[in-house]
Amino acid sequence: MTDSIEQKFKHLRAVVESKQFLGKEGIMNEVPFFIFPYSPKEENQVQELSQLLFSTLRKNGASILEINLYDLCVDLVQERGYWDKLISKENALKKKQLKDQIQNLTQVDSKIVPAIAHKIQSQPDLQILFITGVGLVYPFIRSHNLLNNLQKVAKDFPTVMFFPGEYTFTEGRGQSLDLFGILNEDKYYRAFNIEEYKLHS
Repeated sequence: MTDSIEQKFKHLRAVVESKQFLGKEGIMNEVPFFIFPYSPKEENQVQELSQLLFSTLRKNGASILEINLYDLCVDLVQERGYWDKLISKENALKKKQLKDQIQNLTQVDSKIVPAIAHKIQSQPDLQILFITGVGLVYPFIRSHNLLNNLQKVAKDFPTVMFFPGEYTFTEGRGQSLDLFGILNEDKYYRAFNIEEYKLHS
């Protein structure tokens, strides 16, 4: 029997509030990246529960940063003055043309990661980075690509990515991120499934 989303968040809160997690213990010197997988059907609940979690952590004195990828992409496009142009051309452009234009404006290595790095640098006491909005930016941003590039700027503290899909291990294929439970994002080996994180008693 699988845990309810409320039970999963109860476990998540216990983990992220623990000294063990904040001290990056038990991950064998790996990059402290964690995946919180959930069913896409639970998206609304996850949004509500995650915001409640962030609010509680802040009230309890934790220094956290939420990066909503969709909001970040919109900000980047607006900063460059392209938002209104894209909206006005949306119906005229073919799907691939629109995708290519948005991807060009939100390239992970040259646009997204530097923007995240800037936010991290403005919060020097940061304890946990949370990444949300993953499903909303597909296919412009691929999770495995973002995580690979984030290793340069987010290795000193735990990062938790809320992922609407499955993070699974299968023989022969290895560890993979399956967005929405059906789209094989790609192989990604370095993150830990936070549902499987065991706290010392």
